[in-house]
Amino acid sequence: MPKPRELRPDQLYHRCDPAQFKFRTTAELKEFDGVLGQRRALDAIAFGIEMEREGYNLYVMGPTGYGKQTLVRRHLEKKAKKPRGEIADWCYVYNFDDPQRPAVLKLKPGTAERLEEGMRGLVEDLGAAVQAAFESDEYRARTKEIEDEYSDRESEAFDLVRASAKERGVALMRTQSGLAMAPVGEDGEVIEHEAFDKLPDEQKEAFHAAVKTVQVELQELARQAPRWRREFARAVRELDKQVTEVLVSSIIDDLKKEFPRDKAVAGYLDAVQADIVENAGALRPSRDGDPHGGGGDDARAIMGRYRINTLIDNGETAGSPVVYEDNPTFENLLGTVEHVAEMGNLVTDFSLIKGGALHRANGGYIVIDAYELLRQPFAWDGLKRALRTGEINAEPVSKQLGFLNTVTLEPEPVPLDVKVVLTGERRYYYLLLAYDPEFEELFKVVADFDETVPRTRASVNRFARALGTIAKSEGLLPFKPEGVARLVEHGSREADDCGRLAVRMSDVTDLAREADHLARRARKRAVDGEHVAAAVRARIDRAGRISERMAERVVDGTVLLDTSGGRPGQVNALTVYQVGGHAFGHPVRVTARVRPGAGRVVDIEREVQLGGPLHSKGVLILSGYLGAHYAPQASLSLQASLVFEQSYGGIDGDSASSTELYALISALADVPVNGALAVTGSVNQFGEVQAIGGANEKIEGFFDLCAARGLTGGQGVLIPDSNVRHLMLKPAVVEAVEAGQFHIYPVKTIDEGIAVLTGEAAGKRNARTGKFPKGSVNAKVEDRLRAFAEAGKDKGKAKPKKKAAANKAGGEGEK
Repeated sequence: MPKPRELRPDQLYHRCDPAQFKFRTTAELKEFDGVLGQRRALDAIAFGIEMEREGYNLYVMGPTGYGKQTLVRRHLEKKAKKPRGEIADWCYVYNFDDPQRPAVLKLKPGTAERLEEGMRGLVEDLGAAVQAAFESDEYRARTKEIEDEYSDRESEAFDLVRASAKERGVALMRTQSGLAMAPVGEDGEVIEHEAFDKLPDEQKEAFHAAVKTVQVELQELARQAPRWRREFARAVRELDKQVTEVLVSSIIDDLKKEFPRDKAVAGYLDAVQADIVENAGALRPSRDGDPHGGGGDDARAIMGRYRINTLIDNGETAGSPVVYEDNPTFENLLGTVEHVAEMGNLVTDFSLIKGGALHRANGGYIVIDAYELLRQPFAWDGLKRALRTGEINAEPVSKQLGFLNTVTLEPEPVPLDVKVVLTGERRYYYLLLAYDPEFEELFKVVADFDETVPRTRASVNRFARALGTIAKSEGLLPFKPEGVARLVEHGSREADDCGRLAVRMSDVTDLAREADHLARRARKRAVDGEHVAAAVRARIDRAGRISERMAERVVDGTVLLDTSGGRPGQVNALTVYQVGGHAFGHPVRVTARVRPGAGRVVDIEREVQLGGPLHSKGVLILSGYLGAHYAPQASLSLQASLVFEQSYGGIDGDSASSTELYALISALADVPVNGALAVTGSVNQFGEVQAIGGANEKIEGFFDLCAARGLTGGQGVLIPDSNVRHLMLKPAVVEAVEAGQFHIYPVKTIDEGIAVLTGEAAGKRNARTGKFPKGSVNAKVEDRLRAFAEAGKDKGKAKPKKKAAANKAGGEGEK
């Protein structure tokens, strides 16, 4: 059998040549203000920001740490230098027609603060002016005229009733308890009680009749008195309005002059003037004995109506506002109506309306983290409603919960014109796309960030500039070419592809900081390759407790796994574990047992519900390969079982399907598999070995075990040929391969792999005879399966004979 193909040391690690860099340290490089790769994402972001149509908001997706926020910020700040739409100040004011629905004022940028200050001055000036006007001699004189007119009218009416009573012989007298009536003689004097009793009955009756008539006239006078008092109060109010009108008109006119050609301000000030005049009596200071004065709490409450609640002041905003909301709760986004406690009750007014991030971003852009938005109650629904209706409704979140049991306001909605940029992971985008029918209509542009870029000379040079910029901004030591090269190589390892470069700049920054720390500790002036390599090793060591303990259990024999010898039906599989952010490889024994049966391959992991769907799929593919490869014209008479030995947790993925197939073939051919080798790779029904993930970690995991037991020169691994380009192995593995102490075999087919594992030729079916070469592994498998089939036939023939004998016995009995 020809010697199997092995990988050369230069195929195991794609080095970055430091000589390609034309600098001594990164301090010499120009600052990098671009982005590594991401052409597709850049085009999408530019399109989404420039597209001014309804629903063209952006979702920028990709893993964290790849510069999504930075790139979006850079584009927005550049675009925001020019106004995106109409920028305005927004205020809430008292609604004089419906106090429960505060009115919103849209003002020119910078107007709100001036208006608020002007209204503050108006209240102060008005209070002083009202105090002076209502305490002036002129006002008192005019009030006295109204009071005298009322008193004269009342006195004249009473005098008429008194004269009428006197004509009827009745005297009207004022006493401490009120009015009293007494009979009057011809001399005009009041008749005493004893004299009245001596009068004839006719005179008495005439007196009583006259009293009744006078009482009727007094009752009529009493009915007239409230009307006169209302007329008096109305006259006083009219006087108050006239005085107040003169005062406030001059103040309002002066204030209007500060806001020429501003119809919104003019309309509001007209409403303020009308309300002040209407409530003039309540503003008038109260004096002792004055039933018409206001002042006190009433005056303060009325004056409070004329405050301005400025939500947003864009007076200093140049271009369009750009808002980054880190805590997108319902109220932080849409605003709220706050309440304060007064006398044990919760009360509110228009001055307690608070704006949100959408108010601040109105006319511009807002950037929100999708995860933070979705985890906040009602925030996502509130944002959708605002975008759908084009309005912002400020309300407390308790109203959404349905248990708000106090009086609140319903502020007039603020018109909304904003571009929303959501940033987040891909899973949130696809979940929203699948389960929220409104999402696709509101976020029509998606910018998808790639985790890697092609590793070319141009991209490597840009990476060096980016690293230099990071070092300057972070205050790190500059990097030598060797340090940059080592970081590039680490980027390829993280990308799991020697032809690509991972561009997660947060990881690059962290590793640069750690290498800088080691260089400073060594009192170096620049970071070189050894510092970066040491930082990588230290990072792996910090996260390596679990991997070390698992390896120790194999070395001390607790977990059974061979690195020498061989046994039929037993193959070393390579697996990868992910613990937090640390991935490591670990070998595990896979075994197979076979016997005659009905063509079923039993996956023990699946039977006990430890195998995931992808692993189960890989096992089912084995049955298809076995049937098509070894029994194309007959049924597969096989009962087989597969298991990962000493595995006590869940297993998923199909990367061990080729290992399981090797174990089955070895068991059927009764040919031992070399225990010094380990295998990874998935397989299809045509026997082609397919690429898998984590190739570097898997190889290093088995190498570490072999190194711990002692390298013999015969140990190695089989990997899919399509995984060769993904290799970026650690130096210890490369050095062992170079010394001939460890081997890595790339295979394309199962036949290639079985030849390496068993040391025997797999054998190819002869096109003319249809048979495998005698003595080949495949021929042995086919012979074994044929024997299983024959055994099945013999077993099947035995049963009819038994049945025939029974029939014969039955027939004789009947005869």
